[in-house]
Amino acid sequence: MIRKITLLSAAVCALALAVYFYTHHNWHPLPRETTIDRIVVEKAARQLLIFRDGGRLKTYHIALGRSPIGPKEKEGDMKTPEGIYKIDSRNAQSSFHLALHISYPSADDDARAAERGVSAGFDIMIHGIPNGLGWMGAFHRWKDWTAGCIALTDEEIEELWRVTPDSTTIEIRP
Repeated sequence: MIRKITLLSAAVCALALAVYFYTHHNWHPLPRETTIDRIVVEKAARQLLIFRDGGRLKTYHIALGRSPIGPKEKEGDMKTPEGIYKIDSRNAQSSFHLALHISYPSADDDARAAERGVSAGFDIMIHGIPNGLGWMGAFHRWKDWTAGCIALTDEEIEELWRVTPDSTTIEIRP
């Protein structure tokens, strides 16, 4: 009986270790000297693609705002915006594990919102998992959960943070 319990315990530990490794491993790390010049987000595919000189370097799987279909129309609608923006700042002290700020809203976004008498919103970021919850790893992608931001695992945002210069163009597509 003790042998069965020991074997079962070892199997559970091995499975837990394998799941942890799978959800936290960066399978194809980019070389240290890599820099990118473009980010494309395909909302429907839940993918963030990074490019250098027109060539795709890597694809990340993402989570979006809780109401991901359609462009962001107003503050609080839980939608991820659509359009062409820039990475205009970064926040290492974010409530999430690192955050790259997207230059939303554009003048056009503000004008569309003003026509409807609402605020376009602000503080759209590409970020990691909320601080203290990094153990979730890739499981965070099972459901769209942000307030309109684009979420990666902590390991992925660390890599994206490293390779993305400020002023990098980001295109967010439906």
